[in-house]
Amino acid sequence: MKTIILASASPRRKELLKKTGLKFKVEPSTYEENISPELEPHELAKSLSLEKAKLVAKNHKNALVIAADTFIVFEGKILGKPPTETEARKMLETISGRQHLVITGFTIIDTENKKALSKSVETKVCIRKLTSNEIDVYVKSKEPLDKAGAYAIQGLGSVIVEKIEGDYFNVIGLPLSALAESLKEFGVHIL
Repeated sequence: MKTIILASASPRRKELLKKTGLKFKVEPSTYEENISPELEPHELAKSLSLEKAKLVAKNHKNALVIAADTFIVFEGKILGKPPTETEARKMLETISGRQHLVITGFTIIDTENKKALSKSVETKVCIRKLTSNEIDVYVKSKEPLDKAGAYAIQGLGSVIVEKIEGDYFNVIGLPLSALAESLKEFGVHIL
């Protein structure tokens, strides 16, 4: 069996991949993300994950490299990770009481035969209407920082999510069902 490498620094992606029972190593990609406005969001998500995977794949001869990239799309605009509390507050005010899309692109590369597969998964998320005080308390928790869209559905942010339509794990950062199906094309069967 080939070595499986998760090309991600995300502790959430590592946790999710562990759920599959696969043995894998973690080697974060150093790819500098470039949010290209000329690419449609699904194409952008696949492109970013492919570039992350390619960078790590260069270092291995007989491995399967898995990389992913997740962001939020609200009214056609991409919302990434807020770098400051002010930005987190603005994002939360923007998505409060509204629906947005969470898109994750993932790529699998077989470094031996150079086979690569990139896919994207979309989940609709509706955030309930938040009061100014609720936003303040949530931002002060520091959880919104460094999270796409300024919330973490698996953490305290779970109390602001009214409903979702689609893959829950996609919202955390790795659509396990789609990934498991795609791994079959590389001879890896989880079930």
